[in-house]
Amino acid sequence: MNVTRAEAAPQPSEHGGGGNGLLWVLVLVAIGFAILRPRALPDYPKLIDWQTLGALAGLLAITQGVEQSGMLQAAAQRLLARATHLRGLALMLTASAALLSALVTNDVSLFLLVPLTRVLAAQAHLPLGRLVVLEALAVNAGSALTPIGNPQNLYLWHRSGESFAGFITMMAPTVAAMLFWLFVAVWLLVPRTPIALKPSADAAPVQPRLLALSGALFIGFVVALDRHWLLAGLGVVFAAFLLFRPRVLLGIDWALLAIIALMFVDLRQLAYLPAVSALLQAWPIAEGWRAYLAAIVSSQFISNVPAAILLDRYVHDLPALAAGVSVGGFGCVLGSLANLIALRLAKVPHGLREFHRISIPFLLVCAASALLLRL
Repeated sequence: MNVTRAEAAPQPSEHGGGGNGLLWVLVLVAIGFAILRPRALPDYPKLIDWQTLGALAGLLAITQGVEQSGMLQAAAQRLLARATHLRGLALMLTASAALLSALVTNDVSLFLLVPLTRVLAAQAHLPLGRLVVLEALAVNAGSALTPIGNPQNLYLWHRSGESFAGFITMMAPTVAAMLFWLFVAVWLLVPRTPIALKPSADAAPVQPRLLALSGALFIGFVVALDRHWLLAGLGVVFAAFLLFRPRVLLGIDWALLAIIALMFVDLRQLAYLPAVSALLQAWPIAEGWRAYLAAIVSSQFISNVPAAILLDRYVHDLPALAAGVSVGGFGCVLGSLANLIALRLAKVPHGLREFHRISIPFLLVCAASALLLRL
């Protein structure tokens, strides 16, 4: 590997990604709704998707366990020893993100790859924010291929009656266009330059017992989620860490969980506004390119999963709706829950600015390309 030694760069901020600023914006929006359209207090918890929130809490705890085990640091050292240049590393990370997201969902893919990318950036001079944004784009694109890749696909698949293979065939042209532009973006945004290592520090020793515990909990938690045993799975994860490694629980990004909860509260209240329903009923969005564009635009304001559920009542063109909410995951950070997760896991300063600088142009080219495929 071509390597140059350089001065150490400042470590990423622990509150990067626009994280807590977004949290306070969501708090203010929630207060505004409470004043203008008050609800009984017991109604607010009903707006939250507790299955999603609980799954994220368990995955955040397990990810902390893996990070504190030292395994990611060791894996990053081996990966950097084999990497030849920055663009090749970026292509490998984004391709892995796209492939994994089609198999194990977009969120889980980010929990595996973003912490690794952050550790890579701690050992070498890498554009961390740019790599994580590309990984977020990759999981949104790759997860669109299969019925199990993301929540909106799972919902639309069950509603459609399509076979597993039939759904993949339906989504393949849109996904191909998104992946084409993804790799064009990597080629243009990441230079083919040697990777410059930072001054080496004492490597944290790998803790095999913590790694084994985290791995076992991950497998068990995924099985519990698949069987809809959320509370039991979450109880086992937190009890195990509390008993054996309580410091792991201190590293959980509790602010991210608060952001996700408030997103559900705010965005669902927005989607339920009578003016929104009246607007959707008045617009001719039942099929074709209008349905496709309505799905993209709605996703920018209420995220693509609520957009899929909301528009399912008004849109009768499943391929257009599925393609629209998939492409709608790009653009605004609220377009997909995966975007927020990626930025919070990365902990980079000015993460929101970097994300929108790349994601908005990416949305425009992907939306136009996928639309041309439908005409």
